[in-house]
Amino acid sequence: MKVPKPSARNELLAVRQKQKMARSPQAFVRGATARFYEWLTEGEHALPEGPSIWICGDCHYGNLGPIANRKGEVEIQIRDLDQTVIGNPAHDVIRLAFSLASAARGFDLSGLVTARMIEQIVEGYQEGLGFHGFDGRLPSVARKVLKASRRRRWGELACERIDDPRPTIPLGKHFWPLSSAERKDLSSLALSQPVRQLITGLHSRPTDADVEVLDAAFWVKGCSSLGRLRYAVLVAVHSGDERDFGLVDVKEAVKAAAPREAHATMPRDNAERVVEGARHLAPYLGERMRPGRVLDRPVFVRELLPQDLKLEIDRMDAQEAGAIARFLAGVVGRAHGRQMSDSDRAAWTAQLNRNRSKSLEAPSWLWRSVVELISLHEGGYLDHCRRTARIAA
Repeated sequence: MKVPKPSARNELLAVRQKQKMARSPQAFVRGATARFYEWLTEGEHALPEGPSIWICGDCHYGNLGPIANRKGEVEIQIRDLDQTVIGNPAHDVIRLAFSLASAARGFDLSGLVTARMIEQIVEGYQEGLGFHGFDGRLPSVARKVLKASRRRRWGELACERIDDPRPTIPLGKHFWPLSSAERKDLSSLALSQPVRQLITGLHSRPTDADVEVLDAAFWVKGCSSLGRLRYAVLVAVHSGDERDFGLVDVKEAVKAAAPREAHATMPRDNAERVVEGARHLAPYLGERMRPGRVLDRPVFVRELLPQDLKLEIDRMDAQEAGAIARFLAGVVGRAHGRQMSDSDRAAWTAQLNRNRSKSLEAPSWLWRSVVELISLHEGGYLDHCRRTARIAA
């Protein structure tokens, strides 16, 4: 495949993003975060006001999955914090419920199943807020992804991400060449003291190990991140006669679309904001991230571990839907609850339960939000496909 020069990237990436968002309604939902917050800010929605805490800001189910900490321990946590801000936790609950309801429609599940899913989201979220576990009752999709995560090693990560366990990054569909300025900045960033300490702090590597940059490339991945700076940096960690490899992900941090609490104090630098939010919401990931700069733009850095996986839902039947919704909502509830005092959790739980009807356990504010969002995005998805078809033609 002929790879583009750095000067020709932006136009190609814009087209690719439109094409990826046209693949399915679920892909459109994942790539249309700004549209979600347009709905939130432009309409009159009677949403509960939770305590001001760090929220994910883009809490669709694809942004949850197994994450390893520096010791190799694995948990399912929030794994994408680009949009994180101090804000209203209700926004994360709505975003998760909407993404799962959209998935249910994609699997041809009935509206009755969707209604029960929303009920389970509320129950699971409240369990998570109180740090109540699931007593081993993980849905099958969670058990499978955790089992696969804990077995994975470097070779599998390398073959999956760079198609080659050897210490090179092959240019092609997913990796494009760098400008000389990018290569220089990435090398300086990877060898800087904060990032070097981050790399040597993983896998029980010696803290005095030498870090060598072997290769780097512009990384074409994701959907919502297309059009931002994104790089893969391949490093070698030398300790005596032993050599260990690592793949470092460098991603531009941009202004969050998620609305923040008006009086919240957050880092002004977007990369520092993302890292700080990760430390509160997803400790396993947050301890493995550092802020930096490339081309004088803010980026955040983490070394990818073989255990880091995205939660993919390839199928979902009526029986599984409720269990999946309850479990994932519990993950988000724990991320929120660890930031709250006992009194805040009690007050927030009371807010969550207001306006519950006798016939449907899900509160009316959540149900109405999901229905409106599905209607808005399905029309938006069809319009997007029509415009994308014209581009392709």
